[in-house]
Amino acid sequence: MKGHLSGIRRFRHRLLISISAGLCAAALHAQTWNQIPIPQLPPFHPAEPKRVVFPNGMVVFLQEDHELPLIDGVARIRGGSRSEPAEKSGMVSLYGEVWRTGGTKNESGDQLDDYLEVRAAKVETDGNSDSTTISLSCLKEDFDDVFRVFAALLREPEFREDKLDLAKREAFDAIARRNDQIGEVAHREAAKLAYGPDNPYARVPEYRTVDAVSRQDLVSWHQTYAHPNNIILGIVGDFDSEQMEAKLRQAFGGWQRGPQASPPQIQFSPTKPGYYLIKKEDVNQSAIRMVALGTTRRNPDYYAIEVFNEAMGGGFSSRLVQSIRTAQGLAYAVGGGIGTAFDHPGVLQLAMGTKSDTTIESIQALYREVDKLTSNPVTDEEIRRAKDSILNAFIFNLDTPDKLLRERMAYEYYGYPLDFLERYRAGIEKVSTADVARVSTKYLHKEQLAVLVVGNAAEFDKPLSSLGPVTDVDITIPPPPGGTPAASESAPPPEKKLSNPEGKALAGTVVAALGGEDKLRTVKALKSAFTLRQQNGPVEGSIEAESTIVFPDRMKLDLQTPQGNVSMIVTPQSAFMKLEGAGVQDLPASRKNESLEQIHRDLIYVAQHLDDPAFSFSASGNDKSGGSIAAIVDVSGPGVSLRWFVDPKSGRILRETYKAMGQSGVVDTETDFSDWKAVEGLNLPFHRDNKQAGKDSSSVQFKSIQLNPAVAPGIFEKPATASEQ
Repeated sequence: MKGHLSGIRRFRHRLLISISAGLCAAALHAQTWNQIPIPQLPPFHPAEPKRVVFPNGMVVFLQEDHELPLIDGVARIRGGSRSEPAEKSGMVSLYGEVWRTGGTKNESGDQLDDYLEVRAAKVETDGNSDSTTISLSCLKEDFDDVFRVFAALLREPEFREDKLDLAKREAFDAIARRNDQIGEVAHREAAKLAYGPDNPYARVPEYRTVDAVSRQDLVSWHQTYAHPNNIILGIVGDFDSEQMEAKLRQAFGGWQRGPQASPPQIQFSPTKPGYYLIKKEDVNQSAIRMVALGTTRRNPDYYAIEVFNEAMGGGFSSRLVQSIRTAQGLAYAVGGGIGTAFDHPGVLQLAMGTKSDTTIESIQALYREVDKLTSNPVTDEEIRRAKDSILNAFIFNLDTPDKLLRERMAYEYYGYPLDFLERYRAGIEKVSTADVARVSTKYLHKEQLAVLVVGNAAEFDKPLSSLGPVTDVDITIPPPPGGTPAASESAPPPEKKLSNPEGKALAGTVVAALGGEDKLRTVKALKSAFTLRQQNGPVEGSIEAESTIVFPDRMKLDLQTPQGNVSMIVTPQSAFMKLEGAGVQDLPASRKNESLEQIHRDLIYVAQHLDDPAFSFSASGNDKSGGSIAAIVDVSGPGVSLRWFVDPKSGRILRETYKAMGQSGVVDTETDFSDWKAVEGLNLPFHRDNKQAGKDSSSVQFKSIQLNPAVAPGIFEKPATASEQ
């Protein structure tokens, strides 16, 4: 035991030496960077797009870019989710999806997929809070073909009923999973505190509001808003502006004006200051948000606010990061400032992620930083550094013609001066130390903040009530009316889909490719040896491992680490870890739940339930990324919720996506399968590549897989005490 602990200490000592060396090098650079001469920024005169207004009111921007033989375009249409009825929240999101998948009067969405695929082109639609968009991207030589699709969708969309049903099912799934990730919960509920729970910018779809949307609602929305006088169209790429203008006039010049869209009158009712708690017992961290109502970019204080935000919480050199993350070591991430938006108030927000047992300490640390703004105002050096950071990023944010075009279109859309870019740089440069001190004390007051904490209250260092009265926030998801969506009397609750014939057939091909139902049913346990390579996490490198799984709910994982052998055992009754020479340690409930879900995601386990009525297999279209076409199958059942991407020819699963526990909470996870081999009558993948939040996280290379091994009855039993080891 002593020898083992000594080895751990030596490992930590070497790590500290390595970190110290890196910090010393960083300090050396910090002393010398300001000795490098920095030239004066040159005048900013970006290439201006050509602006044209058609007689019917359509505004067109044309930006030539002859670097590559590509053309991109986007039409932005006034009217977004802030204008949808509250009782049909989610309608514009459905509209944005079904607009494209529903196709046109003459071609279905699937036919358009095939048509665009052979041209390596895209036409996409979307909906957001204040507008809807349709965009295109293609090779120059294919522009006429792709533009035909673009124009047909803009003028004659069909909104087919089956695609609306599919979009609703996807929306139901999103609602069911909306409380999975702590960061998403904090973001959503913070907006409700800042704007008011019924404010359109804070409203969220529910089962009943999504279920209430009909095809006619989508048709009526399009008829109300999709008119040329409500559209700003931008085209960028390898074309001649005069010729492109002629094409656009021919396509849209005869389109008659319609009713002029106007923004809704929205009331903002911030929640009163205080402490608000969302209890989430499956995490070991807290998401903290301190919020109030912000302001708009029309505010004369906007430029001073931008500089203050960068100095206070905008980057690695900001006060919040340097103090709370670097010096005090309290935060995974920290930042924030006074929020601004184009045509409505933004959210003033200080945001932080920390361990459960430093929650109250972290809140108090944020308060101290706010107090310091009075006793220790932002300095000249901090302001100079903030300005440099903003202006340098400013150039890179506008370093391509398409970025510049979209920025110009935004100014047009919100009624800002078209030279706002030039004004922005000049405005930032003019900000003084006194300006920053003034806006910090004008807008940021800790006694006016609503403080939201999402976390495991039982693990807090102190009760949140030690800071003041606490209001519990209920994030329970309301069930659909009557327990089922009204769209179908025999439909299941939205949390569980029914299998559709295509999905069941695809799942059948998966089962056949794995080895068939009869063989799969014989598998009661698995034993495998593999190499785990961690690519993005607290520990990087390769570890040899062995796992024993007894379906449906027992697993033992043995890891050979440099510090000794580690075993992790999970059963429905307990979850614990045994470290060689160091006894037994219980695993958090979140890790236990994740391990059980991992067992239930196993390909063999899921395939064994093809005919189980508690499981569903629903086809959800095709995925054409990665150079191959994959059929999408959504799988759900007790403890199972994932998406398969299936090769329709071979029946093999190319990859799957699901929610899993990452280093900072639940994250979107993806696993790619390859290196298929025969194992005792089954065909199984021997290599897996994993991604979390879009980044490579780990890979697994199996050395051996054994079906139905002899399993000692006591390997899953937890020792009564550590001394019995």
